[in-house]
Amino acid sequence: MNKQVILITGASSGIGKATALQLLEEGHIVYGAARRVEKMKELEEKGGIALKMDVTIDEDMVAGVERILQEQGRIDVLINNAGYAIYGSVEETSIADARRQFEVNLFGPARLTQLVIPHMRQQQSGKIINMSSMGGKVYTPLGAWYHATKHALEGWSDCLRLELKQFGIEVVIIEPGAILTEFGEVMNQPMLERSGNGPYASLARAMAKAVEDSYEKGNASPPSVIARVVSKAIRANKPKTRYVAGKLARPLMMVRKYLGDRVFDKAVMSQVK
Repeated sequence: MNKQVILITGASSGIGKATALQLLEEGHIVYGAARRVEKMKELEEKGGIALKMDVTIDEDMVAGVERILQEQGRIDVLINNAGYAIYGSVEETSIADARRQFEVNLFGPARLTQLVIPHMRQQQSGKIINMSSMGGKVYTPLGAWYHATKHALEGWSDCLRLELKQFGIEVVIIEPGAILTEFGEVMNQPMLERSGNGPYASLARAMAKAVEDSYEKGNASPPSVIARVVSKAIRANKPKTRYVAGKLARPLMMVRKYLGDRVFDKAVMSQVK
């Protein structure tokens, strides 16, 4: 395998960390970016380079890209992995919280991609891998703003793929299912704070239990499942436009696609009673 220079965001935990370690093991030059640099000691021990980067801070992204280009002369792969989920009813979630969700999940990756494109275009090659979710194709109650960002990322990535094909740059979307990460614990408590005591309280409590059952009781796939898929996309001369992996992803996406919204609505709501 050709050694690639890779930048991956959200590398301090979960899918990002597992992917960074996998790619290092395969011999690539990996720059892991995250707000929590102290959480990337293992990456550094394995030969990776840790970058302090908040994808909502333009100066962080500019500095990170400039450093990689100074040290390596190129960036072959950008993996936009940083993201999180806010849950809570539309009525009770502040627009400020909703805006931050879009800043991290969509506008941050978009800006970092803008910074990398000119260099990939100049070298007439590169891959931009965007970490979406099965949540970019399906939906759950109280997740309107999270799902909105992932649906937006899917459409944005499709347009980007058409624009960059002429320059030899591939755009790939990864759609993980239920993955054993910090997703559940980061999501549940804020959701209950927003919607656990008002008109949506019973739904919020049911959702919290469903999330615990999915993410905290062994009903989710390990992050390594997605790391292997990302590695496959990087190795491929002609990668797929989308890769789906992880528990629940394929069946849920197929139910919505082939049986329609009403059936999917019933299927989802049956799990949050």
